[in-house]
Amino acid sequence: MDASRVRLCARNGCDAHAAATLTYNYGRRIAWLDVLDEPEPAGHDLCAVHADRVRVPLGWAREDRRAPAVRPVPTRIAV
Repeated sequence: MDASRVRLCARNGCDAHAAATLTYNYGRRIAWLDVLDEPEPAGHDLCAVHADRVRVPLGWAREDRRAPAVRPVPTRIAV
């Protein structure tokens, strides 16, 4: 990625690269987390840590539309 196009986390004091975009709809009381893509004018870019920590107000729904992380499956080694 071109260095001039690097997007950083919108949280104050965080200089990590953005990994997700937070958008929301007040009327529907829902917030969405999406994979970082094209800049969204009404969105807030967040690093992975801050995106994972997003909490919404009571009565709101939080929909994480990012692809689930692929976690390695533990294997047992027979001895």
